[in-house]
Amino acid sequence: MCDLTKPHFQSADKAREYLEELRWNGNPVCPHCGDSGAYAISGGRKGLYKCKSCRKQYTVTVGTVFENSRVPLNKWLMATYLMASSKKGISAKQLERTLGVTYKTAWFMSHRIREAMKEDTSGPMGGEGKTVEVDETFFGRDKTIKPKRTKKGRGYHHKYKVLSLVEREGKVRSRHVPAVNANTLRPILDEQIDKATQVYTDEAAQYTMAKPAMFAKHDYVSHSKYEFCRGDVNTNMIEGFFSIFKRGMNGVYQHCSKEHLQRYLVEFDFRYNYREKLGYDDPERANMILKGIQGKRLTYKGPVQAQA
Repeated sequence: MCDLTKPHFQSADKAREYLEELRWNGNPVCPHCGDSGAYAISGGRKGLYKCKSCRKQYTVTVGTVFENSRVPLNKWLMATYLMASSKKGISAKQLERTLGVTYKTAWFMSHRIREAMKEDTSGPMGGEGKTVEVDETFFGRDKTIKPKRTKKGRGYHHKYKVLSLVEREGKVRSRHVPAVNANTLRPILDEQIDKATQVYTDEAAQYTMAKPAMFAKHDYVSHSKYEFCRGDVNTNMIEGFFSIFKRGMNGVYQHCSKEHLQRYLVEFDFRYNYREKLGYDDPERANMILKGIQGKRLTYKGPVQAQA
């Protein structure tokens, strides 16, 4: 449980001290050369250090998503906590009212924090004795396929397509995909899932027609026959994740453009990957975001151009 009246949420100096302790643990590390030898510059602004190796100056926010921001650091920490603790997300309008900033600022802050939530997904999921559930879902309306003032029609062709993989008692990975077919999905599954893994899906052809030797075991449930669980074979965990995602997107964010959908998937993945069942409470989840700010930059031009 976290108290939003704590000093690092109310004072920029206390927020800086909190972030320094969290990131450096009392031993400042230069973001320019990586050396840990530094000394504080006296008489200047608080939190300013100079590296003994490269002789460059830096603060705890240099080289992070917070760099060059005019928003006080305590408001950044509060926004990070609010996004980490809100299971279905928090809208930019709500951040605007809570933090006392403009909507434009709140919108950009939320995208920077999502950037900090990004994790390395290069290694495969699962492994020997582990199970991964795979499923896809459809969300929103792709206006490049069905523009405004045109009849939506039936089916899922005009919606955004999302593929998710969740390891039981583990993490989830989601990806916005252009199509839901074997040619699109199989290379992703081959790249993201260890070959020694048990894989459970539904009866969709893009999964059932996969090569038998692709994974150690592949089984599926037939939803069309009202089969949702057969022993350990089910996709209930991934369906639960989709329910959180859709409630958040429909109830909190309400609208998301095609260009930004992957950012929102990163946000929902992150909160799910550091959920209470895996031993993380709200403050710990917020701290995990703060530990991921290093080496990530996002300028306002980036999100705006993506939206255009």
